[in-house]
Amino acid sequence: MILAPANDESDDARQGAGGPAHGVRHAAIIMDGNGRWAKKRHLPRAAGHKRGVDAVRNTVRAARDLGLEALTLYAFSSENWKRSEEEVSDLMGLLRHFIKKEIDEFIANNVRLLVIGNYKALESDIVEMIDDLMARTAHNDGTTLAIALNYGSQDEIVRAARSLAVKAAAGEIPVDAITDGHLAAELDTASLPPLDLLIRTSGEKRLSNFLLWQSAYAEMYFTDVLWPDFGADDLKAAIDCFVSRERRFGGR
Repeated sequence: MILAPANDESDDARQGAGGPAHGVRHAAIIMDGNGRWAKKRHLPRAAGHKRGVDAVRNTVRAARDLGLEALTLYAFSSENWKRSEEEVSDLMGLLRHFIKKEIDEFIANNVRLLVIGNYKALESDIVEMIDDLMARTAHNDGTTLAIALNYGSQDEIVRAARSLAVKAAAGEIPVDAITDGHLAAELDTASLPPLDLLIRTSGEKRLSNFLLWQSAYAEMYFTDVLWPDFGADDLKAAIDCFVSRERRFGGR
């Protein structure tokens, strides 16, 4: 007998049963606007990225204080390799600095780190740092911070489909028994609650290949605030907007 995966999304799960009072168990953010923030101040793009790291720190703290179970941040897409070599190098340097500087706070505040995407393709020292931090925070049961690195949602779905195809070919899963829950269980986000709220900063209104499957019934919130200026009040404003909406999940 084939059983549906444990995280198959029932209507109750989609609606955040048992979550915080505001109903947002899992929020995700497309962090956009670092370059424009720097340009407005006649600063190099690297200054915008550096200020963006401060916004990450403040937002993670706010997510914890607001009782979110998970916060997923789009840090580096698989398309970002098209940027200049200098900018990519700056971003990787900031990632190294962030991991080294924040590790103690993650541990002290019961934050679990999860990295989604093909982060294994990054430089070996970064991979080692990520693996070490994920291992050291694996048993933390507070807010999970999921960082999307070298991530593309279409690639994630393809990888999940391939994994299911291998299992079907091996006779582990009859093809006609495969459900959306089986595919969801193969995604990088399988250990996270269903996505409730997706936020994009800087005024752009597109998903940019981020959490396409997971966003099926998520509420979308777009703000003109540039990412380096985003903070606790902005996250709360997004959640307040979420609370004001009626989520029907296609039921009526």
